[in-house]
Amino acid sequence: MSKFYDLQVHINDEEIFLINKNLISKYCGKLKKILNDEKRIFHINDFPGGPYGFELALKFCYNNGKISINLSNVLILHSCALYLEMNEKNFTNNLLQQTQTFLDGIYYWKWNEIIASLKSCECEKFFTYANTYGFLEKIIFVLVAKLVQNSDLNFIASPSSSSSLSSPENNFAKRISFSTGGCSPEKIVPDWAEIQVRSVKKSNFCNKAWWFDDLATLPPKIIEKFLQGIGAYKSDNKNLIVTRFLLHYLKKVTPSYKSISLGESAAYGVINVGSKNFSCRGLFCVLRILSKFGISEDCRMEIEKLIGGMFEKATLDDLLVCGHDNGLYYDVSFVIRLVKVFVEINGCDVVKMKKVGGLIDKYLIEISPDQKLKISKFLEVVECLPCFARDCFDGVYRAIDIYLESHPMIAFEESSRLCGCLNYNKLTFEVCKELAKNQRIPPRIAMQALISQQRNVPSCEYAMDESEIMSPSQIILYCEDDNDGFLEEKEDVRMNLESMQWRVMELEKLCKEMKVQMLKFTGFNV
Repeated sequence: MSKFYDLQVHINDEEIFLINKNLISKYCGKLKKILNDEKRIFHINDFPGGPYGFELALKFCYNNGKISINLSNVLILHSCALYLEMNEKNFTNNLLQQTQTFLDGIYYWKWNEIIASLKSCECEKFFTYANTYGFLEKIIFVLVAKLVQNSDLNFIASPSSSSSLSSPENNFAKRISFSTGGCSPEKIVPDWAEIQVRSVKKSNFCNKAWWFDDLATLPPKIIEKFLQGIGAYKSDNKNLIVTRFLLHYLKKVTPSYKSISLGESAAYGVINVGSKNFSCRGLFCVLRILSKFGISEDCRMEIEKLIGGMFEKATLDDLLVCGHDNGLYYDVSFVIRLVKVFVEINGCDVVKMKKVGGLIDKYLIEISPDQKLKISKFLEVVECLPCFARDCFDGVYRAIDIYLESHPMIAFEESSRLCGCLNYNKLTFEVCKELAKNQRIPPRIAMQALISQQRNVPSCEYAMDESEIMSPSQIILYCEDDNDGFLEEKEDVRMNLESMQWRVMELEKLCKEMKVQMLKFTGFNV
């Protein structure tokens, strides 16, 4: 090797450095210990900051113990100094002392300086060291103090959380040990136990506090540490402002395993404060955001209960949630669950029930063209509401008609099953006439619908028993009023019924012919 370098150091299997052993040993106590033997090649696999951090430490050594320390590199330099034991035992005013002096002024850092220093902890390996050495905690503590001092609303969790923060295990203040000759930290940073919670009566998660966008630039691990520090992590989160921030943050961050815990924290926050602080539409938006982060089934169910409790305020756009419910374009099962929760909570409120009934009919019309929507699922949507929730079944008929038009290959028995959810007595006369002429509706269904309309025709009775419905022969109309308007309506009904009788007879004839052909095919005598 050249006389300018006589040692080869491999850092984290990423980069190789050729260095002068004597020069480095002057500043680095750790390297001085391991370089006593004759080895020329060394491997360091857990160096904080990776090759970049090691290069900064080398610059300090090759520049006679001087380097420009700033907000973006102070944490990395401090970690390197700790790792390499660059203290005063080896050199006066060594790197560790210089970085410590810089960090002692942390209480006087500006807001953007604190954010910049936290961004430098994004590297996974460096984050581990920053967290282990404790100075990451110090910076977050000062960050929170500045938030409290410069906000109209304090955002520390509940009083129970505050008490937990004052415990020896969780209190940042008791774990922070600065050696500073200036003002004491206690005079600058308020005691956690003295921070009181102020209630927020009305808020929307879209409203941003001044610090939301700044913290949204930090990596998930830092935000997780932030939540742990203020006692709002996962199920401990009972704070509206923190929850609003998390939702704002999760809209920007890419879902990953690192952000799952943040999704859980936001979910618990919504569950704890959502019923009074989020609108129905807001809760739908919340669920869309959190669904990307794999929240637990229990959390999802609790948020769905919140939505179900105010489901009468939902709109059609809210229900058109994209999903993969058995291949469906829309998440139909999700809507069914919400309606069932709504019925369970508001089953006695007729006004709310009828409002939801109209909404669900619009939803049925929207989802009916979906080729993967099964009849059983369609019927489940119709039947999740009690009959009194609909004054009229015209909307259900429209949805059925669209479904049959969009599924032309559906079997005759299946179309009859689909139409079985109709309440003929709640169909308007105009829709019944349209239904009777609809070739997609099974003839017997159309006939039953027309017969049910006898009450809508003034002074008119139908003489027809069940046997005649199953084997149509003749329908007799008895009329007591001969005015022109009624005669026209009566004639409409008569013609529609006659048309239905012919359709039924043709269908029965076709069935008989098919039966004969099948018997011949199988070799049996007719």
